[in-house]
Amino acid sequence: MLITLQFSHTGVSVSAGFLALACAVGFLIWQYKKRKMNSTSSKFLTRNASSSHMNTEVGAHLQIHLFSYDELMAATDCFDTSRELGDGGFGTVYKGKLRDGRTVAVKRLYERNYKRVEQFMNEVEILSLLHHQNLVSLYGCTSHRSHELLLVYEFVPNGTVADHLHGSRASERILTWPMRLNIAIETADALAYLHAVDPPIIHRDVKTNNILLDSSFHVKVADFGLSRLFPVNATHVSTAPQGTPGYVDPEYHQCFQLTDKSDVYSFGVVLVELISSKQAIDITRQRSEIHLANMAITKIQNHELEDLVDPELWYPSDEVTKMMITMMAELAFRCLQSDGDMRPPIKEVLEGLKAIESKIYKSEEKNDVWTQDDATGARNIAVFSPDCVTGKWVSQSTTPNTSQ
Repeated sequence: MLITLQFSHTGVSVSAGFLALACAVGFLIWQYKKRKMNSTSSKFLTRNASSSHMNTEVGAHLQIHLFSYDELMAATDCFDTSRELGDGGFGTVYKGKLRDGRTVAVKRLYERNYKRVEQFMNEVEILSLLHHQNLVSLYGCTSHRSHELLLVYEFVPNGTVADHLHGSRASERILTWPMRLNIAIETADALAYLHAVDPPIIHRDVKTNNILLDSSFHVKVADFGLSRLFPVNATHVSTAPQGTPGYVDPEYHQCFQLTDKSDVYSFGVVLVELISSKQAIDITRQRSEIHLANMAITKIQNHELEDLVDPELWYPSDEVTKMMITMMAELAFRCLQSDGDMRPPIKEVLEGLKAIESKIYKSEEKNDVWTQDDATGARNIAVFSPDCVTGKWVSQSTTPNTSQ
């Protein structure tokens, strides 16, 4: 009986020992997971800073000013609805005034989760590296540990290109054809800069809602939450498709391969919007024309460009403007090819847009720049592109854009 009791006592002791060990292991695992969660949301701001020192190192590492949440609350009158400038897929933008008198735009991300923190950190890191006259300037942000995730940009007063083409300010008809051509040139210039920096940057959300206009109607490309740093000498980045319906590269959507030509496709949609004043997606249009890109390819192939162009731009007596629009349509057509290899690089698109502008200026000085096409009455520039703008335009694929 004594032996039995001794064994029982030993069993209790062993069980207690195992229980204590299990508790210790569980505590260590909990601590590890907690540290991992805390560090995950901070790794996007700086690869070298530890999570425990992130608050003090972020501003210094990226040379970005850290605003306090209270300061931005005061600047926007507690995010008063009367100060709303716009509402996008990731957050609401408010007009604010800082203590130093600067007028700013404050983006307030909708919710605080892992994905939003990632986009927040991504935009801060990318914009801190960029300096171009046609890119929006980032003044600073709140700490990633702040009550809310807030980004502070320069204030761009004239809204978005989308507002003026088919949005709240479309009725004002401010954007003349020369202004639209200049918007195209400056946007292409900004994208060419992004694709040329080291490492290259793919914007991944090029659209008229992300093209802002300053007080002189010059372009400021914005919203880099989805942008990607592109590895040098890489042909593509394999990643799940992201972007806005109507602008997403169909090849990227189908093959999960992001390239610089993905931005070119999106820019092609922007060019068609500038020509037509139509939305990229409009479910009120007939089924085959819901996607503006598909509509444009069909109209161009069928020689029905006049049906695509904004009627207020297409005056029969203005042959110069009609030819400029036709040539921009040609560039858009090339950008919208479903095969990315058939699209021109953005630098070539920029050169094409500048050529349109420069040849038109020359046409005012020399009448012999233009040649008359006796069959159609259309005017064509003798040497501009290997593709004839009055000939049959054939797309490499008539497959509809299924990116949505």
